[in-house]
Amino acid sequence: MEQLFGLNPQLLHDTVLAVLAILFLFTLMSYLLFNPAKKMLKDRQERIKNDIDTAKKDREEASAVRKEYEQKLKGIDKEAEEILSEARQKALKNEARIVDEAKEEAARIIKRANEEALLEKKRVMDEAKQEMITIASMMAGKVVAASIDTTIQNKLVEETLKEIGESTWQS
Repeated sequence: MEQLFGLNPQLLHDTVLAVLAILFLFTLMSYLLFNPAKKMLKDRQERIKNDIDTAKKDREEASAVRKEYEQKLKGIDKEAEEILSEARQKALKNEARIVDEAKEEAARIIKRANEEALLEKKRVMDEAKQEMITIASMMAGKVVAASIDTTIQNKLVEETLKEIGESTWQS
């Protein structure tokens, strides 16, 4: 065999064999190591991309929630004012109702007092009538005892009635 470029055939053979072995090992390592490593890096890249996308979505949602919260905060003042207004109206209604009830109670008390006064007045008038009857009886007894004629007796009764008052006697 001739020497190629002045190299020993054994060296050439070993070199070709080493190159083939390196290619074979590179191919084998590519399937066993490089592809899984590439796949792992690609998965990691996709996971990072998904995390970034999720973070963007979360940020957008947080921004929307913040805007909604701010709007609610602005609306809370109006809501609080409405609640206070309703409470004031209820308080005014309750106040009016309580005042009306107090007025009605006062009117009932006054009415009852007037009725009691009328009853007391009637009782006093009845007592006065009874007293007049008693006086008239005693007077009649005295008249009968003194043997006064009927004209004197009528005159005495009329004078007594005039003294007491006809309106008191008739009522």
